[in-house]
Amino acid sequence: MNKFRLYVHLLLLGAMLGSYAPAYAEKSVLETTERMANSIMQRHPEAWTMREFKQLKEPEWGYPYSLVLYGFQKLYLKTGNEAYLAYAKQFVDQLIDKNGKIKGYAVTEFNIDSINPGKLLFLLHEKYQDQRYLVAMQSLREQLQWQPRTTTGGFWHKNIYPWQMWLDGLYMGAPYYAQYARKFNEPVKSFDDIAHQFLLIESKTRDPKTGLLYHAWDESHLQQWANKKTGLSPHFWSRSMGWYAMALVDTLDYFPQSHPKRKELIRLLNELAEALLKVQHSSHLWYQVTDLGDRYGNYLETSGSAMFAYAFAKGYNQQYLPEKYKKIATDIFNGIVTGHTEIDELGRMHLKNTCGSAGLGNEPYRTGTFEYYVSEAIRTDDPHGLGPFILAGIEIAAFK
Repeated sequence: MNKFRLYVHLLLLGAMLGSYAPAYAEKSVLETTERMANSIMQRHPEAWTMREFKQLKEPEWGYPYSLVLYGFQKLYLKTGNEAYLAYAKQFVDQLIDKNGKIKGYAVTEFNIDSINPGKLLFLLHEKYQDQRYLVAMQSLREQLQWQPRTTTGGFWHKNIYPWQMWLDGLYMGAPYYAQYARKFNEPVKSFDDIAHQFLLIESKTRDPKTGLLYHAWDESHLQQWANKKTGLSPHFWSRSMGWYAMALVDTLDYFPQSHPKRKELIRLLNELAEALLKVQHSSHLWYQVTDLGDRYGNYLETSGSAMFAYAFAKGYNQQYLPEKYKKIATDIFNGIVTGHTEIDELGRMHLKNTCGSAGLGNEPYRTGTFEYYVSEAIRTDDPHGLGPFILAGIEIAAFK
């Protein structure tokens, strides 16, 4: 056992022993959140192994890991437990070499997903003053400088997805862009650009009848999944709206108070939240295909639901959303814990009913139909659910 694994093991031992009761039995939200985090570290002493189904041989730079590890960094800031920060740092240090080059990262792919792990670098650079982190941060910012765009200025999702904006992409790029621009005092045009990304995709994907947002928009209207008149994908996917909602609350952390578009971003959050409440299930969760309820094959999905809990809780804490969202967020979190978690014989907590992945196009071609969304693997302990669960718990634990 290497020094890091021994360090984490010893720190976790006290947290895990004596906590074998059901996670929802008179546990505080923070205790439950820490239990989930501790369970992740116990199962996966090295964070890059948490996507078990991939059976990786070495670490990869990817947003599913940073989604979880960003939560770990926030948990460190909340609790002061160094194990949480060390867990995130170990992952980053395995992927950034002595010159600040990110292993496996190719800027020419213009994959906006690759920006997201960069969020982990801000705290690490601030705390350790390691120039490797700064060099890596700069390289990711450089990608955004040259990221291909639609004719209306929206970032392409990836080079292999030309002319396409996905809701996912707002979470992948905008919070990093805003934090970098704030940290390094970029001119106001950077924040103009960030606001434009949110407003553009909302204007293209918003359904005027329901207020919900379609998963993606193809400006060229050439994709098989795209409506030939609108360029829109055919369905509402809960996680995609979760990405968008989380992107809004995280980006607003760094958006100047005086910027004229700040109020517009807060308006977008409020409008989406109200639309989502109209299709929420009585168990306080949302279906995989948001508006189609118990149609055969559809299911209550935990990642999108946890994302909404996080966005609503943070929105309330930051006074972007009205007070009713305090209870709404708490009910979502409790609904996930009581209905979609379990405790194994070792006392480890597990999160169930998370969509493993969903997208559009590529090979094999993903059509965006209802049948497609409900055919994707449903996983337990998938990072897409674990990360938002931890983030939601931290925000709910901060309620006053």
